[in-house]
Amino acid sequence: MSEVERLSRALGSSRTLAQVFVRRGQLEAASVERFLSPQLSQLTLPDAMADREVLAERLAHAAQHQQRVVVFGDYDCDGITSAAILTDLLRRLGAVVIPQLASRFSGGYGVSPEATDRILAAKPAVLVTCDCGSSDHKSLSRVRDAGVDVLVIDHHLVPREPLPAMAFLNPHRPECGFPYKGLASCGLVLSLGAALRKRLDPKLDLRPYLDLVAIGTIADVAPLDGDNRALVRAGLNVLGTAARPGVRALLEYAKIDPSAPVRGEDVAFRIAPRINAPGRLGAPDPAFDLLLARNLDTARSLAARVEQLTDERKAIQQEMEEQAIQVIEREGWADRPALVIAEDGFNHGIVGVVAGRLVDRYQVPVVVIGFEGDEGRGSVRGPAGARLFDALTEASGPLTRFGGHQAAAGVTVQRSAVAAFREAFEAACGAGAAAPRGEVQTDPAAVVPLIAGDRLYQVVTDLERLEPCGERNPAPSLEITARLTSARVVGDGHLKLDLDVGGQRLSAFGFGQGELAGSLGSEVTLVGKLKRDTYHGGEAVELRIGSVQSAAAPVG
Repeated sequence: MSEVERLSRALGSSRTLAQVFVRRGQLEAASVERFLSPQLSQLTLPDAMADREVLAERLAHAAQHQQRVVVFGDYDCDGITSAAILTDLLRRLGAVVIPQLASRFSGGYGVSPEATDRILAAKPAVLVTCDCGSSDHKSLSRVRDAGVDVLVIDHHLVPREPLPAMAFLNPHRPECGFPYKGLASCGLVLSLGAALRKRLDPKLDLRPYLDLVAIGTIADVAPLDGDNRALVRAGLNVLGTAARPGVRALLEYAKIDPSAPVRGEDVAFRIAPRINAPGRLGAPDPAFDLLLARNLDTARSLAARVEQLTDERKAIQQEMEEQAIQVIEREGWADRPALVIAEDGFNHGIVGVVAGRLVDRYQVPVVVIGFEGDEGRGSVRGPAGARLFDALTEASGPLTRFGGHQAAAGVTVQRSAVAAFREAFEAACGAGAAAPRGEVQTDPAAVVPLIAGDRLYQVVTDLERLEPCGERNPAPSLEITARLTSARVVGDGHLKLDLDVGGQRLSAFGFGQGELAGSLGSEVTLVGKLKRDTYHGGEAVELRIGSVQSAAAPVG
């Protein structure tokens, strides 16, 4: 009996699902079952989480004595959800909370000098940072020296210099013995909430916050394994209830049906971008206020504003992307080992998104820079495995400053130094400075063939058990060979196929692939994502086509 057959029988699943785990090297049924059915009761005990109890004790004291607490969050989705959870939680426990958020356009990431001015103006007894602070030594020293107790909650890599904080909750601290290092800041805040509940209100239910934990974790591309898998699975279930007014309004605008299972991709591509949109164009506060809205009318009003900003972000992004491509093609840079695009008027909140899109198109490291006066700020992105920080280090001479990590980084450069930086960065990448070390790890189950005899409805039901899918648990595509019964163009140039898969009917849809309709043979091999067909209901399924190959003469 093959490993696939053995595991399939042990799980009571389709052989296609079993094949996913066999290809990933997960052969033990008990381990696979734990992965497929993660439980909050199996979360890692927080005992070894350094400073968690110190932080909880100080915040409990603040709540009991009505001391002012500034909760300061970063401007991205993890920072916003973390700050929203902690603000609401502390208020429920009786604390006086002043929430504040970082701004890309006034100080930038983290506890900047401008943010420090705002924090001190609030005259707090305690500052708690969410999703930032690990590298903000100067600003935090200033806050501490003003007599404010500094508490830091963060999950970014930790510099060697000791942090001027009473408590520093970060699993990446060398002295932190907590074994699971993948928690995003929103997950850390939830763990802190459990410690606060123990001290102040043992009956407080933390489960309603799991929707925000799921959003923040997925948006931050945190690994969807271990504790995160259990938290996000439970959070997607809470999200699907749409009990939070702000979430219900977001689902309405994102056209997500809460009666169907909410997937990781729904959060990544439809919810998180909306929460991030205000912070890409200005202050992130509308998204924060939306998540904490107390009634549906207020939430819908805020969601309408967020949707307007999302549409503006999309339009600006498209314009910037088109302009960047025009520059690349006009200058003949398409075959360069790296791309540096620097333009007046490029929005600082969107340069990272555009850089990522250009990486998809050109498959080389990309820097996109926008100028304000003579100073340019930009984002750096690269293909999977690229060592961007190493390449920037080699090319850093012309830069005013740079920072980040191997997968993503930021730069500041004067207009007069752009040409020198472009030359240095291209040279560094051309010499292999950004090349991956060793083989880039890919999921061995990224594409799996549909095993003959498996029922399509059982396969799609089984594959749903892999959710939440994302980082370290990508959703597999299926390779299906089928007899083509009809092919036609629908809508605005899209491809619609009707297929016979071993006697089972299957519809397939290819976005923008309508030109293939007249050239396909009677037998086709397709690769794509298998989904429930919610329009027809019942046990109907459909395939979202990624690629299609034809092995015979055209139909008809």
